[in-house]
Amino acid sequence: MPVPAKKVSQTQLARELGISQALVSLVLNGRRQGISAETYDRIWARAVKRGYHPKGMHLASSPAAQARQVGIILRAPLRLNTPTMYFGHVQHGLHSGIEAREHTTVFLGAEDQLDAAKLRRIFAPGHSFHGLVLVGEVTRTFLEQLRKFRLPIVAVSARYSGLCHSVLGNEPQALESLVDHLHALGHRRFGWIGGNVGLGRHESRLQAYEGALRRLGLRLDPRFVVKLKEGDRIDGADGARLLLAHRRRPDFPTACICYNTLMAAGAGREFTREGWAVPGRISVASADLSPVATDSTPRITAAGSNPTALGEAAARLLLDGGSPAAEGCTDLMLPAQLFAGDTTGPAA
Repeated sequence: MPVPAKKVSQTQLARELGISQALVSLVLNGRRQGISAETYDRIWARAVKRGYHPKGMHLASSPAAQARQVGIILRAPLRLNTPTMYFGHVQHGLHSGIEAREHTTVFLGAEDQLDAAKLRRIFAPGHSFHGLVLVGEVTRTFLEQLRKFRLPIVAVSARYSGLCHSVLGNEPQALESLVDHLHALGHRRFGWIGGNVGLGRHESRLQAYEGALRRLGLRLDPRFVVKLKEGDRIDGADGARLLLAHRRRPDFPTACICYNTLMAAGAGREFTREGWAVPGRISVASADLSPVATDSTPRITAAGSNPTALGEAAARLLLDGGSPAAEGCTDLMLPAQLFAGDTTGPAA
């Protein structure tokens, strides 16, 4: 009868590697802090090769098996605690989709918090990340830094053709549905309050808006176009005040579409404060759709892709879509839907 092979001990592993038994014990029990990635990988490689399986040791702790984390990075200058943030709903869908596939999400920070040195530390040899999700539009330079680590990357609400996967809302469909809704209510004069100017998402929405108007033989008068650097409630209010500077014109808009729901909320309040009833005197709508629109009082008319669905789609694409280098890049566009709220009505 053959004699079973004797199990290798931590002491033997330490002697073979020329390190202390205490260090071997720390690594085999999952400790990473204060241990170089090279040493961590070397200990695990030797333990697996020598068949070390003591009670309490799980091969799921090995570097290869640990690659079940997905890193989340926000565009600058967003922060995780930004209140009522559209992207907060994206992250909820993302977390749910990744958790359903038995992975975990790790928030790494915003683009402007992650310099080259910090990225090298995060993605040092032996790191445990399966891939990355970029929430919002980052700079091309930052994306190129991330691509050096050869991880699958999915961008949400931004497109980088040929560089990574992307999940986007159908902006043309959203703006067409809003314009059609307002046109059916008798509106022929339109305004725009834009935010986050300089980002591709603002430009794509504005272009889709102009295209939807052209389809009906209408145009957006540049005098009634406001473009602001940020896209929060206060910016929507500022935009409404800028538009109202032209209130005495006979061709002043009867309907105004805002870049996002927060801006629409701020604009609606400002119009009302200035004596312009919403929707009695001017209708206000949003070019994205989030619970801010559906749960507010008044409810805000909005159109766009469900942000939670965007996050869920990003999770599927990242974990099921393969490496862009091997499989090519996928641009996934989700359908838009119209929510007719309380802020739009017949043209005055």
